[in-house]
Amino acid sequence: MSDRDLLIVGGGPAGMMAGLLFARAGVRTLVLEKHGDFLRDFRGDTVHPATLDLFDELGLLDGLLARPHDEAPTLTGLVGGRPFTFADFSHLRTARGFIALMPQWEFLDFISSAARAYPGFSLQMNCEAKGVLSEGGRITGVITADGQELRAKLVIAADGRRSVLREAAALPLQDLGAPMDVFWFRVPKPREAVNRTTGVFMPGRIIALIDRGDYWQCAFVFAKGSAETIRARGIAAFRADVIAVAPMLGSAIEAVASWDDVKLLTVALDRLTRWHRPGLLAIGDAAHAMSPVGGVGINLAVQDAVAAANILAGPMARGEDVDGLLARVQARRLLPTRLIQGMQRAIQTQVIGRLLAGGPPITRPPLILRLLQRFRLLQRIPAWIVGLGFRREHIRSPEAPRG
Repeated sequence: MSDRDLLIVGGGPAGMMAGLLFARAGVRTLVLEKHGDFLRDFRGDTVHPATLDLFDELGLLDGLLARPHDEAPTLTGLVGGRPFTFADFSHLRTARGFIALMPQWEFLDFISSAARAYPGFSLQMNCEAKGVLSEGGRITGVITADGQELRAKLVIAADGRRSVLREAAALPLQDLGAPMDVFWFRVPKPREAVNRTTGVFMPGRIIALIDRGDYWQCAFVFAKGSAETIRARGIAAFRADVIAVAPMLGSAIEAVASWDDVKLLTVALDRLTRWHRPGLLAIGDAAHAMSPVGGVGINLAVQDAVAAANILAGPMARGEDVDGLLARVQARRLLPTRLIQGMQRAIQTQVIGRLLAGGPPITRPPLILRLLQRFRLLQRIPAWIVGLGFRREHIRSPEAPRG
C-alpha cells in the first residue's frame, strides 16, 4: 500500500521542478534530497530564456528574479586574443532576453518555497536513496541509507549523473564520451555595471569566466584524465597557467591558495536508451548527462520535469495508473536530448578536443566566428539554439484548488 502518489529522488533542478508541478496538480509528492541544504558551489547556474518563460507561465518569474542573479544578454569569448560575440539573446521573443546567472542554491530554494504553497508537497532533506523496492517486476519505492522503505505509486529518478536508482533499476546507459574535464575555482573581482561573462580560447588552453558580480567563477578546461598531472606540478604552476590564458584576473589569482580551493568536475556525456520501467521514470541528468558546452544542463532538466508533469500529473491526480504513459515522456524528450548532445559532441570533438591538443597560435579565427561578427543577425541563431533549444515545453499540467 502506498502512502504517497509520487516519490522523487533528487532535489536538483529536475527533481524540484517536478515536485512543484506534480504537487500543483494535486499529486501527493515527496522529494528526497541526500544533503542537508542546497548550498553546494560550482554547480550549473545558467537559467536560460526558455526556463524563464516557464516561470513566467506559472506567474513566478518576478519572484524568481528577485533572488540574487546577474543578467547576460550575450555570450562572448576571446579567440586568438580577439573578442567575439557568439550569441545575442536580446532579440528572442521571450519574457526576458538574457541568461540569468543565479546560484543554483537560490534557484532550488525558490522552487522549494513555491512548492510548499501546495499541501501535497513535502521535502525530506538528509535522506539518501540507496536502492529500489520492487514487487513482481515493478518498482514500488526506494530503500534509504538509514534503512527506511518508502513506497509510492511512481518513483522519479532525478538523482543526477551518477544516479543510484537508474543503476539499481538496470536502465541501459550509452556513453557518448567527453575529451575534457574541468577545474572550478573562484577569483575575487570588483563588481561592475555590465556583466562580463566570457571565455578564452587558445591552443592547449580553454578557460570560461562567469561574472558572478564580486567574483569570477572560473572553469579551467583540460584533457580528460590529466587532473593528477596538473596537480603534481603544484598550485603555483597552476596559477601561472591560468594567468597565461586569462591575464585579466591579475593578482587576484592568489586567492586560489591551495588545491582545496579547486574542485574537479568530471565531464560526462551520456544518455539512457530506456528511461523507464514499470513504476519508475528517470529525468534530468539521471536520464542524460550533459556536457558543460552551452550551459544547458539545468534547462534540459527543467524541460524534462515539465514534460513529465504535462503527461503524467493529470492522470495521477485522478488516481489513474500511469505505467503505460512513461514511454511518452521519453518519446517527447529524447529527440531534443539527442540534438543537443549531438551538437555538444561535435563541438567537443571538432573545437575543444583540437584546441586542447595544442598547436600553433590562432592567427586567423574560424570563418564562422568572422561571419558572426560581420553579420550580427547571425548571432540570433546560436541564441535560439542555446536559449530556447529544441521542442521547448510549456506548462500544460493542471493546477488543483489549494484549499
